[in-house]
Amino acid sequence: MTRTTTRRIWVVLTLLCVGCGAQPRPNLLFITTDDQRFDMMGIMNPMLVTPNMDRLASEGVRFENAFVTTPICAASRASLLTGLVERTHRYTFGTPPLAAQFAAESYPVLLRQAGYRTGFVGKFGVTTEPGAVDDMFDTYVPLRPAPYLKPQEDGSTRHLTDITADRAVEFLRSADRTSPFALTVSFNAPHADDGDVRQFIWPEAMNDMYSDVVIPDPPLSEPAFFDALPEFLKDASLNRVRWHWRFDTPEKAQRMTKGYFRMISGVDAAIGRMLDELTSLELAANTVVILMGDNGFFLGERGYAGKWLPYDLSIHVPLIVFDPRLTQRFRGSVPSPFALNIDIAPTLLDLAGLGVPPAMQGRSLVPILTGASSADWRNDFFVEHLYDHPEIPKHEGVRGERYKYARYFEQDPVYEELYDLLVDPMETRNLAASVEHVEILRELRRRTDALRAKYGGPYTLPGGSRGPS
Repeated sequence: MTRTTTRRIWVVLTLLCVGCGAQPRPNLLFITTDDQRFDMMGIMNPMLVTPNMDRLASEGVRFENAFVTTPICAASRASLLTGLVERTHRYTFGTPPLAAQFAAESYPVLLRQAGYRTGFVGKFGVTTEPGAVDDMFDTYVPLRPAPYLKPQEDGSTRHLTDITADRAVEFLRSADRTSPFALTVSFNAPHADDGDVRQFIWPEAMNDMYSDVVIPDPPLSEPAFFDALPEFLKDASLNRVRWHWRFDTPEKAQRMTKGYFRMISGVDAAIGRMLDELTSLELAANTVVILMGDNGFFLGERGYAGKWLPYDLSIHVPLIVFDPRLTQRFRGSVPSPFALNIDIAPTLLDLAGLGVPPAMQGRSLVPILTGASSADWRNDFFVEHLYDHPEIPKHEGVRGERYKYARYFEQDPVYEELYDLLVDPMETRNLAASVEHVEILRELRRRTDALRAKYGGPYTLPGGSRGPS
């Protein structure tokens, strides 16, 4: 039986089940932010003003161990769409478009086939084959990331974050109530405008925020931590290049970090507008809202800016699921099982009452929302970065509950890292050469090999030839 035949049978079976229950199918609002790491919300960081994100967290479920499997927006967003890791979907910057077979099993296609009115607003970030987006969305409003300040027809200027909220509200107001909707809203903020010397450009309404705040120095910002890195992770690294853009003087670091905070607060205000609109339209009681970041972010830690690397600050992201149908018992819960970007597509399908295609590698988070046992849940996950860029070294490895292993497989010799996260959560002491940890190192090498084989095998260049392994 072919993959296409299997998928068609799955779609028919799930469609037969739609409407079987007494409860109406929920509307789905999935919100993504760009470069917002896990601790960049008021509920985690008192310096930040994010009342709407905080409300979603306190009245919903906040996953404290949410991660992406690849810390770069292109690959991560393809994983959000498909429920597959980069090694399988093979999409990132500089590769061919996302293969049609994967786009055809993306969550918007399957939701639309099941009767959802699907919409997208904002930064899509994934190149697809011709016609694929038409199959995904009834309404598709892509917004160009740069510049943030967009001239309007009336001669005024409007910020991209506010325009994104405008278009999302328009979609909500156009709902015909005869079918549920699934709207994806993808903010480009708080991503910097890399081509603008100001870097972080916020909505005008945020101008006065954080003016009286003094940002403390980030952890690991002392030169000794950067000096201890191997040469290929030093000045030739794009993380260091962008550190010079943003954080190489105390004055610049204060200005840039406050700009980053203002952009997050701008997104929070835009989220508030959407939530208020759901209430005004009497849709809030049956709309599940999911908020997730597409990757983490360095704010000067290790002498770095950006993301891309396997450290937790680069892969650890916010994830909140607010389901108004949850009982009070589960509101405000903070479950600890690993939740991944590849879990979003299965979760959205499950919330809609659909089955999850067998090909998807993620798992629905719905059982965890209601306190189900996590005894059979994952206890580790594959982390990789395969973008072919001279200033970003490729890596692969595994992040477990206690130990993390990463290998930069194109280095000669291969450079390995091993961290005991229980005693060293900031990943400051590489144990790869430790005699006491030889067996753990071997075990995690084997585990990385096994996951690599499961997901697609050794890295191959975009043209199909095999790269170093």
